[in-house]
Amino acid sequence: MSGTHVLDSLLALTQILQADQERELDRRGLTGPRTHLLWVLHHGGPATQVQLSEALAVTPRHITTLVDALDATGLARRKPHPTDRRAVLVHLTDRGTSLMEAMDAEHDELGAALVDGLDHDTVRALIRGLDHVRAQLEGLIAEHERAQREREENP
Repeated sequence: MSGTHVLDSLLALTQILQADQERELDRRGLTGPRTHLLWVLHHGGPATQVQLSEALAVTPRHITTLVDALDATGLARRKPHPTDRRAVLVHLTDRGTSLMEAMDAEHDELGAALVDGLDHDTVRALIRGLDHVRAQLEGLIAEHERAQREREENP
């Protein structure tokens, strides 16, 4: 099996997963960025908007827009920070927590379904292989970006 075959399979999987995710989020009235913010709050607990901006790698203004939208739909709320009068913490509402618990369960169910029928050793080998491919891709992208910056700085 060639590297090109692996890449083609990953690209096909990416398209399938992205289309499925978009359908599911649309069904719930969510977008990818809003869901990412909810996911961070669900797994990390309440956070300031600055912390959320860093976690999502977006501007503070974008976080404000996302939190406004989640507040308008009753999924998240801002509350005063208990020790910093200048800051607010963004919390999931009960509705937001219920939604994220359901999405977390669906995530676990899909993960289990994807490896259904594979033995433990095959799943471990698959995970090692995918981790390797991801690390390689991250390294190649970082190297490409570094080389691009050098070309731009030294035309």
